[in-house]
Order: sequence, then structure tokens, then C-alpha cells
Amino acid sequence: MIRWVLRWLGRLALLVLVLALLLLAPVGYVETMCRPEGAPDTRTALLPPEHHRAEARTLLTYPEWHIVHAYDDYAKVIAKGDPHDYGFARAITQYWSSLCTLSRRSGPMGGVDTPTKQLVYVIGVSFTAELAMKALYEETVGRLFAWLRGAEHSPLDALSAEQAAAYATFLQQTPWYRWDFRADIAVLRAAKTDTLRDRERMLALGGEFAAKAAYAGVIAQAVAATGYDELTLHIVVGGLTAERLASYPGVKVIGPLGDGIEIETPRYRELTRLLERMAADGGVFLEIAGNDDILFTVTSPEPVLPGAIASLPRQGYGDTRHLVLVKVTALADRLRALGQVEHVHDY
Repeated sequence: MIRWVLRWLGRLALLVLVLALLLLAPVGYVETMCRPEGAPDTRTALLPPEHHRAEARTLLTYPEWHIVHAYDDYAKVIAKGDPHDYGFARAITQYWSSLCTLSRRSGPMGGVDTPTKQLVYVIGVSFTAELAMKALYEETVGRLFAWLRGAEHSPLDALSAEQAAAYATFLQQTPWYRWDFRADIAVLRAAKTDTLRDRERMLALGGEFAAKAAYAGVIAQAVAATGYDELTLHIVVGGLTAERLASYPGVKVIGPLGDGIEIETPRYRELTRLLERMAADGGVFLEIAGNDDILFTVTSPEPVLPGAIASLPRQGYGDTRHLVLVKVTALADRLRALGQVEHVHDY
């Protein structure tokens, strides 16, 4: 009996080791095959050092946003289809392929600092594990119950699509671990019917949300212990008066600097909309957080966009997301030419 137990424990340990190696394989590939290319640029910044952020972070914020986009794509797919219609493997592959491209392009920016590299590896492995487990379930048990249900969505199918869309919108400005997963469970429970599909959805999604709620609590405590990232950054803007700049929501005017005016603005999605408004009003950006290169994304029905460093098809939308790297001084012209971009990736 003891030998039988030991034999199965050994097999379990081997399985865990194989799974761990599979999850870490993309990290090894990026680390060895996607090294930064090109010598670091040298320039004198306008902003003082205390307002600088590592320039390569404009590139390495995209992997985090790729996860946000993946949840949005998923919500779009299941709004009319089922979870097994979503390309889980494609979302995972796009994460690591885009990270490889961005890592290579970080050379002129001085490469990627170790904490940021560790962050994108950790969230990439977590994202891969989450989607792999979800794919394993939805492609088998989930697909079976969807087939038994028939073509029409059950109440929890429709509700889960709404929850997924709300979650994707929430992630555009707020860290995922602040989402109330337990509230989602309560809403699912209140809306559940006695149909076979609803009972299966309640079991599957309830378990998923409970696990995420527990993990979110751990992450929130860790972040609180280490401190939160800055929610604002400094920009030098030309072409607009101090009075006009002060009229934008969330903008604080610091004062003249070089050929422009230094301001403090919110980050993340709010910043994208602010930059669009300033560009439309005739503003030009001379420097952002001490840097002169910046990444933005734009969606287009065309599969290729001239100048894009990567183009990734979106699921559920039928179009393509393009990653474009430009000089900060050229950003306003690009924003005016494109109309509305998806997201400007700050640092």
C-alpha cells in the first residue's frame, strides 16, 4: 500500500513539474530569444529627475493592457456565443508574442528594468494558467452543457456576459483585485434558474469567482504593504496657454518649462482622453515623464497599419489592434490624424 501511494505521489510530482515547466517556457523564450536590440539613446530631459519614469515602461505596460483587452474580447464573444467560441490559446500566444516584440524594441530605451520584467512575467504566467484552466473546462464540460442547453442562452449565460463586460470596463482604470467578485457570486445566485445550464454555470462561475476573490485579497494586502504606483505624471505641453491647460479636468498647471508648460495629469485611460483633447485644441507634447518615445494602440478594420510594430487581430470585433511607437513630439499630430486612438501607454 505504501509503495502504491509513493508511486502515485511521484507521478503527481512529475505532473506538477511538467505543468510548471510548460508555464515557464514562454518566460525562458522571451528572456533568451527576445533580448533588447540597439544602444540606449542619450538626451537631456526637460523635467527634473523626480518626475521621470523608466521609458521602456511605455512598452511594457502593454502586456498588462493585453489582459484587459482579452477580457473585453471574451465579453464580446460570449455576448452572442459561448465561452468555448473564444480562442483562449490565441489570447495566450498574443501576450507572449507581443512581449517578445516589445522587449526587443526596448534597447534604445535602456532595456527593461528588473522589477517591471518580473511583473510582466508573473502576470503572464498567471494569465496563461488562468486561460488554460478555463479553456480545459469550457472546451469539454462547458461545451457539453452548452450543447444540452440548445441555441438559446440561459439567464446565467446572458448575465455572465454582462458581468464580463462590466469587469473589462472596470479594468481600464482600476486594478483587477479591487473588483467585487463576491458580489458577482451573489448576483449569479439570485438570477439562477433550475435549468441544467444555469446550475452548471453557477457551479463553474461561482467557483472561479470565489477563487479570484481569495487571490485578490492576498494581492491587495501585498500591494498595500509595498505601496501603490503613482496615479499622476508630469508632461511638458506647448501650443496651449496655462489658462487653457488648467481648464481640463484633473490637470494641474506647474509652470513654464523650456518652450512649454509643465503640467500634472492623471494616468491610464483618463490620460488618453486628455491627450486627445489637448491635441484637438492645438497642443503639442514636448516631453512626457522625462521621455521622448511613447507607445499607443489603435484599432482598425485593416489587418496592417503602416509603421505599427505589431498587429494583433481582436476576437469578437472582426478588426485588428495595432501597436504604434512614436516620438512624443509627433504624438499630437498622430492623434489628430487618427481621430481617436484606443489607448496611449504611459510609463
